[in-house]
Amino acid sequence: MARVTIEYENHVARVTLTRPDKMNAMDPEMRDAIIAAGEEVAASDARAVLLQGEGRAFCAGIDIMGFSSSLQGNTEDLLMPRTHHDANAFQEVCLVWRRVPVPVIAALHGVVYGAGMQIAMGADIRIAAPDLQMAIMEMKWGLVPDMGAMALWPQLIRSDVLRQMTYTAAPIGADQAERWGLVTSLADDPQAAALALAQEIASKSPSAMRACKALIEVAETQGREAVLLEESRKQVEMIGSADQMETVMAQMQKRPAVYK
Repeated sequence: MARVTIEYENHVARVTLTRPDKMNAMDPEMRDAIIAAGEEVAASDARAVLLQGEGRAFCAGIDIMGFSSSLQGNTEDLLMPRTHHDANAFQEVCLVWRRVPVPVIAALHGVVYGAGMQIAMGADIRIAAPDLQMAIMEMKWGLVPDMGAMALWPQLIRSDVLRQMTYTAAPIGADQAERWGLVTSLADDPQAAALALAQEIASKSPSAMRACKALIEVAETQGREAVLLEESRKQVEMIGSADQMETVMAQMQKRPAVYK
């Protein structure tokens, strides 16, 4: 059975983790399928992505038994090679969503533990159900977080919050996750809310949306001079482009924009 499915409709790619009998726990097949899904939608003409989990949970974490055989060898050979840009395959399940050039909205429900929490951090926006339980679980097993999110958490949450969650492995609920900045907003039906947001994003200028995501990445990772230069560079690309002219005409004519 496929670990991940992708559906395209109205320029939105709907990516679903499909291992509901295991609460979408990540085994080697799912790890590889998540990366492949991210790479596929990155190469598609999708203008927004909805990332969700089937069944009772978004993702319960890593399937320890599923990885038991691969972890019996030399872990240095498994983890240290940079096989995906600046990351290994485990880290790429999170970071691939930051590499997708269009906005990714994660719909979260049930447990979002360990690997699941780190996959969710790769999304641009996270909408959570009231039943959400979220945890950085690695300390429970005497490990450190190692699936890419440590490169992103310092941009999202305070240092003391990150340290408490990492040191204790204690789950937090939806309200706390929202207060601490780990989720963007709460919704009774996060999948419907995330889809509506993805559709709204997909209705905007696709070239401007891609430029904005790329610009935010620069703003979060580089210094002032580089950020200001990239602002100017992106704006030069946008002004007078076909998408920008269609946006202006649609506004003036009070009609939906139609982008090629």
